[in-house]
Amino acid sequence: MPVLSVALDLPLHRLFDYLAESASTADIGLRVRVPFGRGERIGIIVDVASESEWPQEQLKAAGDILRDLPPLPADFFCLCEFASTYYQAALGEVLLQALPVGLKRLDPPDRRKARAVRKPDPVPPPALTEEQAGALAAIDLTAGFSVHLLHGVTGSGKTEVYLRLVEQALAAGQQALLLVPEINLTPQLETRVRARFPEAGVVSLHSELAEAARERNWRAAFAGEANIILGTRLSVFTPLPRLGLIVIDEEHDSSFKQQDGMRYSARDIGVFRAHQLGIPILLGSATPSLESWANAQTGRYGLLALRQRANPEARLPLVHILDTRKKALQEGVSPALVAAIQERLARREQSLVFLNRRGYAPVLACPACGWVSRCTRCAANMVLHLADRRLRCHHCGCEHRIPKSCPTCGNQDIHPFGRGTQRLETWLQAQFPAARVLRVDRDSVKSRKQWEAMLELIHTGQADILVGTQMLAKGHDFPRLTLVGALGADAALYAADWRAPERLFAQLMQVAGRAGRAELKGEVLIQTEYPDHPLFAALAAHDYPGFAARQLKEREEAGFPPYAFQAVLRAEAPEMANAIAFLKAAASLAVVSENENVMIYDPVPMKLARLANLERGQLLAESYSRPALQHFLPCWREAIESIKAPSKLRWHIEVDPLEF
Repeated sequence: MPVLSVALDLPLHRLFDYLAESASTADIGLRVRVPFGRGERIGIIVDVASESEWPQEQLKAAGDILRDLPPLPADFFCLCEFASTYYQAALGEVLLQALPVGLKRLDPPDRRKARAVRKPDPVPPPALTEEQAGALAAIDLTAGFSVHLLHGVTGSGKTEVYLRLVEQALAAGQQALLLVPEINLTPQLETRVRARFPEAGVVSLHSELAEAARERNWRAAFAGEANIILGTRLSVFTPLPRLGLIVIDEEHDSSFKQQDGMRYSARDIGVFRAHQLGIPILLGSATPSLESWANAQTGRYGLLALRQRANPEARLPLVHILDTRKKALQEGVSPALVAAIQERLARREQSLVFLNRRGYAPVLACPACGWVSRCTRCAANMVLHLADRRLRCHHCGCEHRIPKSCPTCGNQDIHPFGRGTQRLETWLQAQFPAARVLRVDRDSVKSRKQWEAMLELIHTGQADILVGTQMLAKGHDFPRLTLVGALGADAALYAADWRAPERLFAQLMQVAGRAGRAELKGEVLIQTEYPDHPLFAALAAHDYPGFAARQLKEREEAGFPPYAFQAVLRAEAPEMANAIAFLKAAASLAVVSENENVMIYDPVPMKLARLANLERGQLLAESYSRPALQHFLPCWREAIESIKAPSKLRWHIEVDPLEF
């Protein structure tokens, strides 16, 4: 009797064998219902053999083989096998994670047909600038695999380059995959793409879509009915029969790195997929990741530059660094920024005050006894959300009512310390009573409809002052926005995270790029107590290459990526002692001493040492050779699986970590 090897969505590095009377090798890649434990699961058939390594009497019979879809293609399996091997994830975890939820349900509900969407009137393409035309000429869709990094200043028309390449792919009968880092950027790009290609068949894939819509869009992409697929990171795994082009916008963004489950980088998976299929991939950013920039400097990637804004009337904004050491600030706002906002109000232009900290204040504290609003489940403070009358942890979601007095000493004079966007919004409303102040953060925008409504208010001029977090920092074009003020950036300058300067520069450069994107001149005021820091000099000069060169030199001297390759073993348990003991056991395994090219550091608590009632520790593995690290990791993982650990301890390996 034929034996099915089935991959299940489990963190186990093995396949499961089942008996099936009518199965054949033609069924490889189909979904199947199988018994597992006391219930049933949906799995994917990976192989069909005549016998199993297990005695036949121990094998259970498989259930129905689901034939509502064609088998998943060989290139999809190859992609998932690479991800499984490189990121040390179970193959079943990778395969099933790539499918929409509806295809993994045992009893999926009846799906209604999608409502017809009115096709927009086609919008003719704008004229290309000389730099855009040069970038397009450098990318040949018929020449096989290539990686190009498109480094374009904010407002330089990178999206137009993407669309022209998509046009070429469609003309050749191919599909195009466009990835963006955040859901909030998807509607704007989708509207623009549909207007440019009303007949092409455009679908989006992201987590905010309803289950039925996501499954419907995935099926259309898989069947080849959709020619343009827009999505967030998980879309990189979507099986596409005619894929001819991959574009990753804002390639530097950390949102492309999955931080739970199978921990992967969508950017790096995209590069592998392009290589696998022999097609071009374009990475675009105004502030590329230092890994991509280093690859471009060594010639591994092609480097394309857009140094001028696409609108001939637009100029890069003037960036002023404000020294706040001897200035009296009101709620963190300098007199110069107040005066600049007043000028824009008089000219009926818009201002953006950027503060990447939501809530009213980072902490509520008692000056009498020193009590602070710490989360009981995490090693973090609970943020004061005054509008909701709640204290809320932004890490685990735990929340409480605001206490009327100090829980420790009973003092009723407890105060908020620091400021968030809610507090800044309240102060700006009082400071400029005639102005329309609009706060844009994850507390005020919780759905796509709310986001679209916010954008409509901004575009139609119904907001004068925007108070925003990084949600507004990239990808948005507001013609009447001429002033950006950035608050609270200094903390990242001397953070323990060695990636902090790169992230801060990208964040400030991106938010500065919102100003002056049309014919109105833009101005950016960055408040800091460290005005002589070289990062701010590079910002004022719009000099990303200079900043990147200094950062790469520092990393090379310190032996940090991209000049070294890292993986982290993490363990979490109710007690930190158990997590550290497990990590010490992993560090003392024989396989560690047998690999001289891999350095294992001492186990330490994570930066956020406690999360959701679990203590978290980590162990860093590092090598100057990627092949050496990749050779070591599977052997190490297999040895770690043999360690006897407490029942409530969980562990995982993350390759190329972004956070520690």
